[in-house]
Amino acid sequence: MEIIECKDISKSFGPKIALDHVSVSMSEGKIFGLLGPNGAGKTTLIRIINRIMIPTSGEVFFEGHPITDKDVAKIGYLPEERGLYRKMKVGDQAMYLAQLKGMSARDAAAELKKWFIRFGIQDWWNKKVEELSKGMAQKLQFITTVVHKPSLMILDEPFSGFDPVNAELIRKEILRLKDEGATIILSTHNMESVEELCDNIALIDKSKLVITGGVDEIRHKYGNNHVELIYTGDAIAQTDGVFSILSDTDNAGRHTAVLAISPEVDSNSVLKEVLSKSVEVNSFKELIPRMNDIFIKLVTEGA
Repeated sequence: MEIIECKDISKSFGPKIALDHVSVSMSEGKIFGLLGPNGAGKTTLIRIINRIMIPTSGEVFFEGHPITDKDVAKIGYLPEERGLYRKMKVGDQAMYLAQLKGMSARDAAAELKKWFIRFGIQDWWNKKVEELSKGMAQKLQFITTVVHKPSLMILDEPFSGFDPVNAELIRKEILRLKDEGATIILSTHNMESVEELCDNIALIDKSKLVITGGVDEIRHKYGNNHVELIYTGDAIAQTDGVFSILSDTDNAGRHTAVLAISPEVDSNSVLKEVLSKSVEVNSFKELIPRMNDIFIKLVTEGA
């Protein structure tokens, strides 16, 4: 089931076009990466989904019907521009934000206690927000984004400002929330996180949708039919019409080679041909481009 469908969304601010007929859909229980360079239109789309902005044209559907203000209560939104009331105590701030999302004081206190224990921050409750470091404040905002158990979570650069230990903590929590059935929109410039966490992505550049689909599907689409072969024995020679050798490094009889496979040939045929050359194959794997390289390629070509 599609939890969010953005159909032909356009948004203009006077003569400036922020989104130009963008259509994307996000499946229930999946992590959806929303990618693009700065100023591409990602934040505008997020704000339209949250009904902070109204599109110039097009429509957003939530769980199959046009999205309403009531649906927004089912969304948890962590914006890139963080904002907390600095003079409030941490516990009071967390309680206030949880109750804004419709939780009773009793439920909010019980759920927040669980989250504070999970994050090891029980002693923060009576601190003032202004006493928190940037990373500590980020933890608090993450908790207040997800504490009401929204069916859709929108996380805009959730790892910004975290050290590696706390970034890993947030990654694990995102995966746990997905396992519990949440749908997550992840807007980030960290392509490693995209490969690790996202099931599907959409890339927006200069207000237009450039590509959308599954992460594995897109990585294979932009592959170049190269494989890495590690083998033991004498150096192999290329076979016309099957593969050519781009490089072959010999380390005392153990070779690491990169082969370019002919477009009409499958990997099994290549492996069969290599084995016919009386060598021992230790490893044979497809070299798939990283999302970072695909991102740069698509954005640069668009420029």
